[in-house]
Amino acid sequence: MKPDLQRRVQRYGWDKAAEYYENSWQDQLKPAHDLLLEVSKIQTGEHILDIAAGTGLVTFQMSDKTGPTGKIVATDISDEMVNIGTKLTQSKGIDHLKFERMDAENLSYQEGSFDLTTCALGLMYFPDPDASLAEMFRVLKSGGRAVTAVWGSRKKCGWSEIFPIVDKRVSTDVCPMFFNLGEQDVIRYPFEKAGFTNIAIQKINTKLRYSSTEEAWKASFLGGPVAMAYSRFDEDTKKEAQKEYINSIEPFKKENGYEIPGEFVICSGVKE
Repeated sequence: MKPDLQRRVQRYGWDKAAEYYENSWQDQLKPAHDLLLEVSKIQTGEHILDIAAGTGLVTFQMSDKTGPTGKIVATDISDEMVNIGTKLTQSKGIDHLKFERMDAENLSYQEGSFDLTTCALGLMYFPDPDASLAEMFRVLKSGGRAVTAVWGSRKKCGWSEIFPIVDKRVSTDVCPMFFNLGEQDVIRYPFEKAGFTNIAIQKINTKLRYSSTEEAWKASFLGGPVAMAYSRFDEDTKKEAQKEYINSIEPFKKENGYEIPGEFVICSGVKE
């Protein structure tokens, strides 16, 4: 898929998913978010750039840690994600946080603007993760940190069949190379290429818990990266795709719902 097309797919796909995203994924992504925050070691008053922030699941926790003397900018390629984040910011009365729509590979901030750059489960969607990490490096101050989270190995993510199920019903790949950065220590190399030092990688295994079959398929088809492709299916195709996905997660069905395995990879680095 050409980079410009991939960006459009991601932009409008996440516009479709924005309404369902928090309710579908907040609890399931919490282990990755918690570890990213722990590794980030946020200090009072710091300036932070949170890239691919979505509706702010991690960002609002950051705003608590910096306090009002800090400054946080949350960017996302999706207008709807930014709109929801902005409304939540206003309703919470947070003055030191703002949401902006922006391409992660072309940040509009000056060199050395931030103490910390973060990206929680966004790098996998970018056409050029190397370019986005180079931009994260550029906008950091000397001594600044970058912390990212990505999904881990495909074989450790029990929901991974969602992509081939959708891909065989559309003409282009929905998320090419989605699991690549989470395999082995692959993510170390774009960090090194960008110029980061003191690179550290942590991996955690988790369970994505859903209370029902409907909750499980809605999270994947309505609240995730395949939302736009799924929205274009006719009703019969939607039902076929749902059935195939439900069959794929059948091994993880429990008495009270599903416990689908997953892996997260957290990588951090420093700009000397």
